[in-house]
Amino acid sequence: MSDLLLVRHGETAWSATGRHTGRTDVPLTARGVEEALSLAPYFRDRRPALVLTSPLRRAVATAQLAGLSDGLPEPDLLEWDYGGYEGVTTAEIQRSRPHWSLWTDAVPPGDAAHPGENAAQVGARADRVLARAAPVVAADGADVVLVAHGHFLRVLTARYLGLPPEEGRLFLLRTGTVSTLSTEHGLPVISGWNTRP
Repeated sequence: MSDLLLVRHGETAWSATGRHTGRTDVPLTARGVEEALSLAPYFRDRRPALVLTSPLRRAVATAQLAGLSDGLPEPDLLEWDYGGYEGVTTAEIQRSRPHWSLWTDAVPPGDAAHPGENAAQVGARADRVLARAAPVVAADGADVVLVAHGHFLRVLTARYLGLPPEEGRLFLLRTGTVSTLSTEHGLPVISGWNTRP
């Protein structure tokens, strides 16, 4: 069986400062470009059977800089829609909503471009991505690579392991890293997390 390789995009100005960056299309910082370029040796000799990327430019640029230029845009790989909390940090939110958590509490709706999502809605998108990747991974020919965003990939990992979407809170995911979802004795496992070449 092949692996499912998760690539979190490189650093952006918003990710560096902890701002919730859902659908806002911010570019990579210089450090984010370096992080993406540092992934190229990891993929140099790999021939993935399928590469899917979030359509947002921070993910597309990361894929291209890492040498994954044949990535296909997949809207289900978009980051969590933070609604009215787009661009706001957790610390700022907790000033008016102490103990607020993205994983268990609602986000207020934003404008038409940012209506907001809850964990179950993000989990449903993750399930669709996993269903698309499953037959390719099962073919045991080559890996599938998903280039996307921190919170979304954490939810996808939880769903891969058979956990509720909210359990994505357990998997801290750094920018510019590769994580590997695999199987052992027919069961889903994490075989690598937050790795850099």
